[in-house]
Amino acid sequence: MRGTAADVLARADALGAISEEDGRLTRRLATPALARAGDLVSGWMEDAGLVVRRDAIGNVIGRTGDADVPPLVLGSHLDTVPDAGRYDGALGVLLAIAVVDRLAAPPPIPLEVVAFADEEGVRFGVPYLGSAAYSGRFEPEWLDLVDADGITLRVAIERAGADPALLLEVLEPGLACYVEAHIEQGPVLEREGLPVGVVSAIAGQTRAALTIIGRPGHAGISPMSGRHDALAAASELVLAVERFARESEGLVATVGSLTVSPGASNVIPGEAHLSLDVRHADDGALGQAVAGLRHTATRIATARSVELDWSILRATPAVELAPELRLRLASAVLAEGHEARSLASGAGHDAVILSGVCPAAMLFVRCAGGVSHDPRESVAEADVAVALDVLERFVVGEGRTGPAPTGSSRL
Repeated sequence: MRGTAADVLARADALGAISEEDGRLTRRLATPALARAGDLVSGWMEDAGLVVRRDAIGNVIGRTGDADVPPLVLGSHLDTVPDAGRYDGALGVLLAIAVVDRLAAPPPIPLEVVAFADEEGVRFGVPYLGSAAYSGRFEPEWLDLVDADGITLRVAIERAGADPALLLEVLEPGLACYVEAHIEQGPVLEREGLPVGVVSAIAGQTRAALTIIGRPGHAGISPMSGRHDALAAASELVLAVERFARESEGLVATVGSLTVSPGASNVIPGEAHLSLDVRHADDGALGQAVAGLRHTATRIATARSVELDWSILRATPAVELAPELRLRLASAVLAEGHEARSLASGAGHDAVILSGVCPAAMLFVRCAGGVSHDPRESVAEADVAVALDVLERFVVGEGRTGPAPTGSSRL
């Protein structure tokens, strides 16, 4: 039988060997490593009978069925964070291909399988660039985003052999619905002994870029009382972000990147650049938190006589996933003999973007220890097999009715 859980895991191993770096897995947008991963996935799609194309941003798209009928879309992303695990994103792509491999007859409506080129936003600081391009929601100003090496997204796309102007064409994707399988990235399913879960909603998220501008000086001759140390201000801010989030119910806030200039051991840091990621399942609470954190950052900058630049890169509201699709997924889970647990996602996913153009749903797969964004990511073959059976039932239309998922939503 084609399209087994063992096939999925073997392909995840093969994809996990494709990286920008030796010794760890990193695949960013518009890099040769991501292109090689796309080539491998494209071949698997063709082997499954899909007609494959690649768009300007690098999404790999496989299609079967009438081109004039809106498709049911399955997929996830191929890009990774630095030093990633093998399953975040990739598992959803490989499950989708395996479902097509297993189908004994054409499904009720056409299928489209998509491997998105950028969900994490690692290279250019803005997430969901792949799904935004696919769904016709790409914003023209994003072409001027700059990576750490000073390369714009426009130039990166040109160097990858594509035409960035194609991203500015107005698209009407005409999608029937979108379903994404993904590792849970949390401990709930493992704690409750369940292989899969139905996602109820995705938390809202705000990403900001902060720059603190102080005054560089000689480390040996500048008196402590007269310093304007950008790194000292940034360090105080990092701890203030952690404290703020710990004191706010349901809030998570992270400074995941901090770079210092000029970066010499005998020079007082003159600039510090920080990333800030803030998430909450309630949009009102998220907005209050972002405002509170900005006030805190301003207070620290004023007290230390440094300048602060605060720029919002992207703000996405909390998303409730489509109730009808969730019921269909729950019915398929129940039909496979498992509890249909409903749970919210604190992490962002491409379903956030696709939910803006069509009904969207997600299936979580249990991961060991809830570990994600880490080489220790792990999934069990038996759980992957359950996810495959559930998705196949959903696609062929056997999950159309059934009771609501059990368990409480986090929203």
